[in-house]
Amino acid sequence: MGHQNETIKLTVAQAIVRYLSAQYIEIDGEKTRVCGGGFGIFGHGNVTCLGEALFNHKDELPLYRGQNEQGMGFAAAAYAKAHLRRRFMFCTASAGPGTANLLTSAALAHANRLPVLMLCGDTFNTRLPDPVLQQLEHFGDPTFGVNDAFKAVSRFWDRITHPAQIIQSLPAALATMLDPADCGPAFIGLPQDVQGWTYDYPVAFFDERVHRIRRQAPDDLEIRDAAELLKSAKRPMIIAGGGVQYSVAVAELTSFAEAHQIPVVETIAGRANLIATHDLNIGPLGVTGSDCANNIAEEADVILAVGTRLQDFTTGSWTAFSKTAKIIGLNVARHDAAKHMSATIVGDAKISLINLDEAMSDYKSPTEWIKNARSERAKWDDYVAQNVSIGNGPASYAQAIGVVNENCSPRDRIVAAAGGLPAEVTANWRTLDVGTVDVEFGFSCMGYEIAGGWGARIAQSETEPNQDTIVFTGDGSYLLMNSDLYSSVLTQKKMIVLVLDNGGFAVINKLQNNTGNESFNNLISDTPTATHQVSVDFETHAKSMGALAETVDSPAGLKDAFARAKVAEQTYVIVMKVDPYEGWTTQGHAWWEVGTPHISESDRVTHAHQDWEATRQRQRKGI
Repeated sequence: MGHQNETIKLTVAQAIVRYLSAQYIEIDGEKTRVCGGGFGIFGHGNVTCLGEALFNHKDELPLYRGQNEQGMGFAAAAYAKAHLRRRFMFCTASAGPGTANLLTSAALAHANRLPVLMLCGDTFNTRLPDPVLQQLEHFGDPTFGVNDAFKAVSRFWDRITHPAQIIQSLPAALATMLDPADCGPAFIGLPQDVQGWTYDYPVAFFDERVHRIRRQAPDDLEIRDAAELLKSAKRPMIIAGGGVQYSVAVAELTSFAEAHQIPVVETIAGRANLIATHDLNIGPLGVTGSDCANNIAEEADVILAVGTRLQDFTTGSWTAFSKTAKIIGLNVARHDAAKHMSATIVGDAKISLINLDEAMSDYKSPTEWIKNARSERAKWDDYVAQNVSIGNGPASYAQAIGVVNENCSPRDRIVAAAGGLPAEVTANWRTLDVGTVDVEFGFSCMGYEIAGGWGARIAQSETEPNQDTIVFTGDGSYLLMNSDLYSSVLTQKKMIVLVLDNGGFAVINKLQNNTGNESFNNLISDTPTATHQVSVDFETHAKSMGALAETVDSPAGLKDAFARAKVAEQTYVIVMKVDPYEGWTTQGHAWWEVGTPHISESDRVTHAHQDWEATRQRQRKGI
């Protein structure tokens, strides 16, 4: 500490990189850099200054070259999720369209409460060369630009207009990204001239610092009130969300449920909190859930919601529960804990469950309630076994999921997002080990699958290098964003990618049909402007980017192909056609509110609207 008054002259870009390389985090008693490196595409807005700084720290902060800025953001989000939000990656993009491409991935990280640091080029602070290449001019506000759009999708936002500002801004950005309650993306705009300006920075600013994730203790009175409410329950239920894993509270959740014999259901983000064979795991809840979880949710009188933001697919647009059921929100974020007038426990899940367990004393739920829940789960297991079995109708998502589930390793990581696969994976995947499923449904973002798989694989290679990252994607998402197959080949971060081709956006076509509408503009075959019907050769396309690839014509063939993919040393793509109309999981769906036309020239649409609205009476009105 003898250099408190010493300074060092650095550019803004050099200071940012030097600061990041000195930040560490303690995980399970071991110290590691909190920033695992970054993803970058250089342009005139970030290559000359930030690029120079990153080159000189390329060993401490490895820079992965992206193919698309949006994909970089997805990869960074998946990396953070795989590390349970305890480590993050930065993304750097040039001023203008490069930075604008990060907007969608920033929104994904924001919705999923994931830390991603965005270091993006901006216009010149002096304005002397204005208007510059790729600058958007707002006539009445010269300070307003593309980067201001990130204010809506960032937890922390700043634009550096003087070199000294990063002394305050960088610690504030890190504090936000590592805060359990406020976690999310941080955006720092870097004007092109300011990046190269120098300042005499305090040497102490670059001292090594070890961060720890804060564990907020709950209020004793909230614990007391929640315990009293739970002890009054005849039919209690626990909803386990993604926050259980981020708090590293799976053991405490399991112990709490076992001690008090309370059935546990999982959200989409909370999949893989309990393994499939645990006798208190009553399955996934909600619109993309299971009959077993939804049936007991309808009967539950007190619901403990742990680490979930209770989005509409979890709550069935708030029809999944009895209107008289009492909800206790246990969440480190007050915003999520207090939803729908819940009784609240604002605090860390691990500490809160330990304290709540003590306050519950010897309470156990009635034997008949648990017996009924287990019976419901057994019936659902029988349904899933039939649903995924090969030969059960035409080739389907469910059958592909069943093949992989049966033949993967317990610690392999599963990645899926958007379209029909999140529902099918959530309903049909039988969890083999804790924390092995990443179904991105917070933002339900097409294109996350392959890019997210790459980011997840980078994280996995740091902790479990001998396991595989397995990506499920449809043909629609593949066509939207596939270039990080090439990224995975370049960086030798092997993925196994299943491209399940149903000829378009089949799940939205299904919704279109279910609301009385004709198939239109979703399946390629039903797109009037697609006057030249041609199939995409996904196998050849994947091979052109350096991946190994093959096409199979059945789930039986998929089993053999998957075995070949497992032993391969590089990214392996398996393509299989699935039926767009048949083979969907038909059970396990709670009601979901969608906007339907109140009037239509089509009787089918009108009748579908009436049928949809007729089931609304069970919707809770905010209480």
